[in-house]
Amino acid sequence: MSEFSNALSVSASGLKAQSQRLRHVAENIANADTPGYRRKTVAFNPERGPDAKGRVETGPVRLDRSDLRRIYDPAHPLADESGHVAGSNVDLMIEIADAREAQRSYEANLRMFDQARQMSSSLMDLLRR
Repeated sequence: MSEFSNALSVSASGLKAQSQRLRHVAENIANADTPGYRRKTVAFNPERGPDAKGRVETGPVRLDRSDLRRIYDPAHPLADESGHVAGSNVDLMIEIADAREAQRSYEANLRMFDQARQMSSSLMDLLRR
């Protein structure tokens, strides 16, 4: 029965990690037009400890240090002397691709969780007979 709880634990950690990733992708998309906004990324790390057994956790949130876009808008209050404003470094195509990948990974973890739950339930039904 312990293996079922391990499978549920591993898939639950994957669900949590992917949901956090989706949260950062949504934040990046929401701030794509915010001047000076830097894209946030999150890495997954294996969970440490004697009972981790394949679980993941999210690492620290990192800011993308690529160059900010320069937008010519001399009427903007944040424009410099040349009339340029520092835009964000969010690329919507990358964010959409990251969102799709996180969504698919989330769904895969959800299916694994459901399968382990169904197998555990079936085993309990067999043991009751």
